[in-house]
Amino acid sequence: MSPLTHHGSGPDRNGDPQPSPERSAKPHEFSEAGQRLFQCLSLGLVVFDRRLQILDHNPAAAFLLSNHTSIDKALTAGTIDAQYEDWNKALGEVVESGRQRRFEQVIYRDEQHRELLLNLLCIALTNSDGNKVTGGALVIEDITAHASMEKRLAVSERMAAVGKLAARVAHELNNPLDGILRYLNLGLRAIATGKTDKLEDYLIQGRDGLLRMAEIVRELVQFSRGGQTPFDDAGINAVVEEAIKVMADKATQANVSIVCRLQNDMPAVRGTHLFQVFCNLIKNAIDAMPDGGRLTITTQLVDTEAVVRFEDTGIGLPDDLTRIFEPFFTTKEADKGTGLGLAICRDIIEKYNGKITPQRAPEGGAIFTIQIPLDSCVAVRPIRAGTTPTTTQSHLT
Repeated sequence: MSPLTHHGSGPDRNGDPQPSPERSAKPHEFSEAGQRLFQCLSLGLVVFDRRLQILDHNPAAAFLLSNHTSIDKALTAGTIDAQYEDWNKALGEVVESGRQRRFEQVIYRDEQHRELLLNLLCIALTNSDGNKVTGGALVIEDITAHASMEKRLAVSERMAAVGKLAARVAHELNNPLDGILRYLNLGLRAIATGKTDKLEDYLIQGRDGLLRMAEIVRELVQFSRGGQTPFDDAGINAVVEEAIKVMADKATQANVSIVCRLQNDMPAVRGTHLFQVFCNLIKNAIDAMPDGGRLTITTQLVDTEAVVRFEDTGIGLPDDLTRIFEPFFTTKEADKGTGLGLAICRDIIEKYNGKITPQRAPEGGAIFTIQIPLDSCVAVRPIRAGTTPTTTQSHLT
């Protein structure tokens, strides 16, 4: 017989009488080795009947039970996570249906007022014939220490990332700052000596340095999720078209034509920052085609994702594609960009559980593909069965 605690008897959930404690058999008979294994398990295990009355438990589950005789009351007494507040109903459904159910990351406060993080698995138990549910078992995994370690590792990684970013920020700001100080000193010397013919040039150079620093700071603010856009629940196609309008003059000056292939019934994204992403990708494509070229923008629904694709005929991508999303990494000239644009783009896309993927075009140039799950979108109009989605094509030269 199992040496584990037995918690009384009574009618089950169907009203059937149960044997008295003196003559009651345990739900499972254990060999001597099985009993030792059961007691030494690091996982807590509680066996209960159809009325959720506790029949047996091993020592690892003792912290949960205290003086309670039913498993639902034991859980209700300590659970501080409102997601699982009705344990009687949740566990009763497992017993009635005969199916198992997991309860992930339950926050539980024990008698010592310690807050524990638990993963629970509730399974139904049947008789020897397997045709009648006699109760259930609750497997308890304490993941508090594991979660605490993951949290500490995440903090360490975040601090390391912050330190690395701070070093790069200092480097990026130091260059224009050195130039500003140099031109200010030259201006002061020119005034002192009366040779002011270059004074205006010194002031212009100093101002350009300050504008450069202001641009870096502005993009850092956007990178830290502080930037906002004027769009709210705007359709993806509408955002593409608006971004093209904003960049139209720059494309015309660079002799770049923009071709759009926009599928109808594209969804919207709530509180979208996609306008900033699309403008940045269009600007990068134009900068990559100094002698002119073509940018093709395509939108389409693919399975459960909204896909936006930017393909240009420019100079292509650097050899190490893994670095292009790093803050301050850029292949442009010093006065052409800060290297924060793509980092900001990826940050925005990931907020919608999406991803942005770079690849080299087969005939030269670059392709950036944005994929956003439809679960992160709104106002999706379903396409009728048997029809083919239409595509609107436009051309800007």
